[in-house]
Amino acid sequence: MDLVITLEDPANRIGLFGSGDRHLRMIRESLGVRISARDSSVKLSGETRQVSKAAAVLDRLQTMLRNQDHLTEESVVDAIAEAARESSTRSTDGVEVYAKTVVVPKTEGQRGYVEAIANHDLVFCFGPAGTGKTYLAVAMAVAQLKHRKIKRIVLVRPAVEAGEKLGYLPGDMQAKVNPYLRPLFDAMHDMMTFDQLKRFIVNDVIEVIPLAFMRGRTLNNAVVILDEAQNTTVLQMLMFLTRLGHNSKMIVTGDDSQIDLDADQTSGLIDAVRRLKGVEGIAVVRLDERDIVRHRLVQDVVEAYCDFQAHRRNAGSEQGRTRA
Repeated sequence: MDLVITLEDPANRIGLFGSGDRHLRMIRESLGVRISARDSSVKLSGETRQVSKAAAVLDRLQTMLRNQDHLTEESVVDAIAEAARESSTRSTDGVEVYAKTVVVPKTEGQRGYVEAIANHDLVFCFGPAGTGKTYLAVAMAVAQLKHRKIKRIVLVRPAVEAGEKLGYLPGDMQAKVNPYLRPLFDAMHDMMTFDQLKRFIVNDVIEVIPLAFMRGRTLNNAVVILDEAQNTTVLQMLMFLTRLGHNSKMIVTGDDSQIDLDADQTSGLIDAVRRLKGVEGIAVVRLDERDIVRHRLVQDVVEAYCDFQAHRRNAGSEQGRTRA
């Protein structure tokens, strides 16, 4: 897992990092993570739980620096120990939903994804089919609703196949968008009864809408999930992200290997992650083939297509060099 942390006060980086980056070396050696610092940010890489601990240590140290001029080695040791204690008592074994069950992350990557949603207001998640990126996002939203931390859930998806023009489909707006939002409904049905889901939708506690209908909204006290975000344009993604209101979370999921936009259009998901790199409060999680939890053949299919796409890219590069 990779996590980029933006420093609260870059002017204090020497106090935070220690003389000759000694504090960073202590964190690295104690937790077994890779740390690289650049300008106003720190990048942490390694096993998910250890990266989370290292991020907690840096957060604690930055808090200390608000009230004191420098950090001692003892302060760093105490922060590392405290992060380890908190991690051991924090449970990510299951996400409690309305149905008489819990949704359990099944891989290390999925556990890191759940932790990122719990600790950040905006999370981008990349991953191939079957990694649970949509399912776990819905589970975390339902858990927040159940524990009354939010008042509503908003599920959003771009209707790329219909060009966002849904008029030719029969029925009202809900009937028109249902085919595009079906995966989100399927996840919801696993987490609550049909009657409960229907009641929430009727009372506007759960709202399912196409991306085109998000313009002009401000969403407070909500978890907002944008699925299939690789099929948004840059302007659509900007419009969506600026809907974030107070006491709300946004979870943006997508598979950058399955972009259905026209060849001359840039994916809003890829563009947003590039533009927002290093912004504090944002997490970027990438799940891979090891996190696939569907039928075992799905993993083989994804790996085969990844190999095929890599071969095509290499062939294209070779042709380019030959022409040059």
